[in-house]
Amino acid sequence: MCTHKRRMHQTLFDPMDHPNHPRQDPVHFPTDRRLRIWVRPPVPALTALAVAFPVAVAWAQYFLTGLPEVPHVPRLHPDSISDPQGFPAWLRITHYVNFLFIALLIRSGLSILMDHPRLYWNAHCTPGTEWLRFTPLEVPKDRVWQAKDDARYISPWLALPGYRHTIGVARHWHLLCALLWVASGLVYVGLLFATNQWMRLVPTSWSILADAWAVFINYVTLHMPAEIEGFHSYNALQQLSYFTVVFVMAPLSILTGLAMSPAIDNRFPWYPKIFGNRQAARSIHFLLLVGYVGFVVVHVATVVATGLAHNMNSIVLGTKDQGATGIVLGVIGIAAVLAACFFAHWLSWHYPRILQRLIGRIHTFIGTLFFDHITPRAQYSKEDISPFLWPNGKMPTSAEWESMAANDFKDFRLKISGLVEHPVELSLDEIKAMGKQEQITMHHCIQGWSGIAEWGGLPMTMLCDIVKPRPDAKVVVFRSFGDGLYGGEYYDTQPIENVLRAQCMLAYEMNYQPIDRLYGAPLRLRVENQLGYKMVKWIKAIEFVDSEKAVGEGYGGKNEDDEYFDLTPEI
Repeated sequence: MCTHKRRMHQTLFDPMDHPNHPRQDPVHFPTDRRLRIWVRPPVPALTALAVAFPVAVAWAQYFLTGLPEVPHVPRLHPDSISDPQGFPAWLRITHYVNFLFIALLIRSGLSILMDHPRLYWNAHCTPGTEWLRFTPLEVPKDRVWQAKDDARYISPWLALPGYRHTIGVARHWHLLCALLWVASGLVYVGLLFATNQWMRLVPTSWSILADAWAVFINYVTLHMPAEIEGFHSYNALQQLSYFTVVFVMAPLSILTGLAMSPAIDNRFPWYPKIFGNRQAARSIHFLLLVGYVGFVVVHVATVVATGLAHNMNSIVLGTKDQGATGIVLGVIGIAAVLAACFFAHWLSWHYPRILQRLIGRIHTFIGTLFFDHITPRAQYSKEDISPFLWPNGKMPTSAEWESMAANDFKDFRLKISGLVEHPVELSLDEIKAMGKQEQITMHHCIQGWSGIAEWGGLPMTMLCDIVKPRPDAKVVVFRSFGDGLYGGEYYDTQPIENVLRAQCMLAYEMNYQPIDRLYGAPLRLRVENQLGYKMVKWIKAIEFVDSEKAVGEGYGGKNEDDEYFDLTPEI
């Protein structure tokens, strides 16, 4: 098994794909592969209380007043033409399609989660304030601990693609499956209301709450209620459960996912506040994942307990037969979903570049439609500034940078070249003298953490006014003194129209002080509608070019080249 894993690892991070930067196995197949779940002490107690309280009340009512009668709710009649009659083909198909996308979303979501295996209710992600973490490690206080150091290994048996530092591929799958899941959901809901099938799920009277409570008491006191013919209707508790999943949990998953978009949050700061803040939205997003898993477990258990053959024939064949055909075809359907999961795993490890290109085109199309027109303008207050901002990226180790750092960058010269009419070299003092813009904004990392900081620096619009890009300059390349995760110069690119937007700057100040070496001195890019890896630190040069394909390996940045990240990560 270890040999197989190592071979797949070497395929995803193929040295032949990047001949100048060979991969190092220990980064992705570490010795420490422990998976530990730590929960802040009040959480398990409160969770147990939330579960135990309604159970205790149900038992108390049972002892005091006896077992309540279970009404036939929703009150539908099998012989009524207006009531649902069985499961039509479209419903049976979307049932399995939804199962496929949920499985892929959960698996890819776990890979994303493990890149920053901590969940918070605050927006600042200060170590020690998390309520849940999936790592045995506390952040050490005696040395610099990068966000990349904190990423954890996860088995590919659980996650897609699994292992460590594979968030680029995981995001491709997650965003693609989210789009397909939403599309299939819209088809499902549309057909639900175009037919009488909505009557199965949508309550039409508040009496369903009392009816569902009666069913609940029967279940928890171990009295199985008389089963309603599910071919026509569900009992009240089932109806409420399905309604909650379809019309509450699914929309919440979509809305909390959007609340983690840098483009949305830094244009509409009120939006993540609907859920508390950006990190609260991430925590709710995860809890919804747990809810889906719990629903599936209970759903499958109920299907088995109340007549496996009959139920499988209903949802697979649309009949009320008692034969084994539905079970056989249902098992084949589940096997097909598992095969699709394996294929996604295989594709991720053997052809990640193809995956990046194909899904990248979809992301670009969606971005062009919905996100490219969103200009950042959010401003936070001094009181909102985070007490901690995770450091990230490999600090420069070159003698040139260290010598300049020792002299407070007095010898630093920023070289601007390429497709410009006036190439220049500017000292840090000259840059500061050209103008200053200040902004307090939220930083979004691809790993999932966030933080609010003040930034001061030169707007890119002012720099462009001086160097005057030529008409054929379409892309701006920002080069770093630092290296990428696998070695080689770190760089990234921005479309020229993006650097000319508000809040795009060369920052030389952070929280009203000269920017610290750890966070990108002497200059770092701020482009608030995108994720953090696009904001190059330790900038040494800027070049205007006609296309990102002419730089590096042609994918728009060092992380795009090496880790298959998105070219335009606005969500």
